[in-house]
Formats: sequence, C-alpha cells, structure tokens
Amino acid sequence: MQRVELGEVEYEVAAKDMRGWVEERVEGRAEDRLFLLSHPPVITYGPRTVLDDLPAEAAGIPAVAVDRGGFATYHGPGQLVGYLVIDLHQRGPVDIVRWVENGLIDALGSLGFPLVRRDTPKGASSLVGVWTEDGRKLCSIGMRIRRGVTSHGFSINVDPDMTVFHTFTSCGLHDVTMVSLAELAAEQGTAAPTEADVRDAVANALGAR
Repeated sequence: MQRVELGEVEYEVAAKDMRGWVEERVEGRAEDRLFLLSHPPVITYGPRTVLDDLPAEAAGIPAVAVDRGGFATYHGPGQLVGYLVIDLHQRGPVDIVRWVENGLIDALGSLGFPLVRRDTPKGASSLVGVWTEDGRKLCSIGMRIRRGVTSHGFSINVDPDMTVFHTFTSCGLHDVTMVSLAELAAEQGTAAPTEADVRDAVANALGAR
C-alpha cells in the first residue's frame, strides 16, 4: 500500500479528490493507498445522524453531510485524518473496520498508549473506533465501500481543540468522553507524540510505504 502525505486540505476538496482516488483504484490505475492529512475545522455527519446531535449555528463550525458510515464527528487542526482507498477484491474476505481498529491500536500502542476496540451490544449505538481502557474514545472510524473499493477512513485526536466536542454529540454517543493523545500523555506524565510520530506509526502498522 502506498503512503501519500498531504498537509491541511479543505474537507470539500478532499471529498472531491477522494472520488477520483476511488475511480483510479477501481480502474486499476493506482495501487491501494493511505492518504494522511488534516482539515480546517469542520463537523461531518453521515445520513443516519439525528439533527439534534449537530452543533448550534452559534458554534461557528460548518457542518457537512457526507456519504460514509457513522454519525457526526469533528475534524480540525491537531487531528490526524487517514483516508484508505483499498481494493477489497485483492485482499479476499476481510473485516476492514476491525483491521483498521487493530492497526490503530498497534500503532498507538507502539507509542506507549494502551488502547482497545469494543464490540457493540445488540441494539446499541455503534462502538466502532479505538478507546482507552476506561471507556474514552480516541479514534473515530467511518468508511464506505463502493464497487469493492473503500473510501473515507479514520481520525486520531493528537492534540486538537477538545472543547469543540462539547458543542455536539460525537458519533451518536451521548455519554462518551472524547480524548486526545496529548491529554493521555499528560495523565501518564510523558511527552506527547508529535503528529509526525503518529503518522509514521500508523503507516507502519497498516503496511503503507
């Protein structure tokens, strides 16, 4: 899988580019790719999101409807976003979401952060993502599969403005606290990893070169 490093990209620009990336993969003009980037402040939400979960207009952050799984989530500076464009026909049967969860757990574990995935109880809101052992959510995952090729991906709170998460309901979960690597590092009394450290760890864990 190819690692593609991008800087800060407007969400609407990345969404348009992503459609092109998917077409390239479907047509065999590109290999599997992991795009690593960040976005200016934006809240994105999937089609099942309840409008009451979105922030009031007074919050001043644009909200954009998207064609991925999952509910509302925040993207902004200090957060690492990874978009995966992978041909599942080439990989055989695979639970792609669990693969991403486990890859992120391995990546961040290598940086000194013990994390877990959680199974969703029947009838409950989805617990897809990566969590601390005490039930705080660090990474969100929302993916789409079209013609056997994945798009969208994951976000990792490295050191964003965490107060934004108090203005809306993240991931459809009303009783969950979002957390960042910077906050976890402070609790451990260790130095927070840089975004470059996190990018390298994630790329290595997911097999992107």
